[in-house]
Order: sequence, then structure tokens, then C-alpha cells
Amino acid sequence: MGKFILQDVRLFTGGADLTGVSNKLEVAAEVEEKDTTNFGSAGWSEMIGGLASTKISGEGQWEAADASKVDNAQWSGLGGVGPWTACPNGSNVNDVAWLTNALTANYQLGGSVGDVAPWTAEASSSWAMPRGRVGHPPGTARTATGNGTAVQLPAVAAGQYLYASLHVLSVSGTSSPTLTVTIGSDDSAGFASPVTRITFNAATARGGQIMRAVGPITDTWYRASWTISGTTPSFLFLVAFGVK
Repeated sequence: MGKFILQDVRLFTGGADLTGVSNKLEVAAEVEEKDTTNFGSAGWSEMIGGLASTKISGEGQWEAADASKVDNAQWSGLGGVGPWTACPNGSNVNDVAWLTNALTANYQLGGSVGDVAPWTAEASSSWAMPRGRVGHPPGTARTATGNGTAVQLPAVAAGQYLYASLHVLSVSGTSSPTLTVTIGSDDSAGFASPVTRITFNAATARGGQIMRAVGPITDTWYRASWTISGTTPSFLFLVAFGVK
């Protein structure tokens, strides 16, 4: 992916798609600098890395009414830990995605007379933040059981994890519509012998989940699969996964 203008940034938290009400997004990661300078350091400062942390901050136009709106999502999530997924340039399958399990630590709203009502929010990571890929796009409604497109990721080394986030954005149907999403891996894009690595809890309402599976995993191809039940069910959801 070459240089581009920020126009199609996508932001998801819990069961809310904040894309249409956000106009600024920042993802930051840092590692503490720990000074280990000593008499053998040849006159130079000597540093090692300490604890790592990440933050996601966003802002935009305030809305409220239901669980899909920024006020409902951020107010109910304040002080809680849950999935955040940010896509810098679209949310089609295989687009870049940053995902993490984060504490919603700050939420602000309101401004001056005449302003478009604003909001700002900040989340601090409780897990690592892998740079991953979209495994299922949020705009494709699913009404029956199926498999997603295979996406290539690095192998998961010992001590690393496969991370996956699920944002269920819309649920409709009668007689208990239910969505169960799994993440499988294989050693080839054809998925001749897939292995299930992550199984999300069955979803019957809008919401978000994030899970991880410990390495080593030598497979380098991954895909989302879903099982859908109920009468006239339909689901909109985003899946992203990455290795860290």
C-alpha cells in the first residue's frame, strides 16, 4: 500500500461502527525506555525496552439514540475493556487493520454554541495491538452458514498469539437468530485441512468480542467462518485478525 489520503478510515468498538461520525483517528504505540547505562557503556547511554502500551483516540460528531450510536456505545463502555478495531484505508477483506482489547478510559462530549455537537474518546490497550488484516467486511450481510476468504498472515511463533476481533453490527430475524464465528487456519489458501483456532461466543445481539490463541502455529493462511441459525436471520459483522 503506497501513500494515500485519509478518507476511508474505519473505526469499530464493541457493536458500534463509528466511521460515519468520526473525523479523526490516532493509533499510538510505545515502549518504555529503561536506562541501563553503566561504566562499561563506553560513554553512551544504554537503553533497553520496558513495558509496551498502545492507545486509540478518536473524535467526531455526537449522536445518540440506540446501541449503534457513539454516545450509547461510549457511555456504556466507559471503564470497561473490549475490542477496538481501526482500519486506516477501508475495511474490505485483506485491508490493513489494527486491533486490540482496550479500556475505554476517556469520553467527552459537548462544545460551544453553534458547534456541531462533538465527541472525543480514548482507549488504552490491555493486550498487544497486532497489525493485522480484515477477515470479513462489515457491509456484507450474512443470512446462512458459510466461509470467508483466505487471508495470509505470518506464522505464529512460540510466545506469540493469533488475535481476532469480532464486531456484530446488526442482527435481524425471528426465532432466536444466532451467529457463531470461528477463525481457522491452514497451510494453503485452499483450506483442504483447516484447523479451528478461535471460537467466539454465540452472538444474538449487537456487540463485540476479542480473543487470542497462543502459538506456535505454523499455518500462514487464515479465514473466518460462521454458523447462522434462526428464522430469516441476517447479520452484519466485521472480523479482523493479526499476529503479535
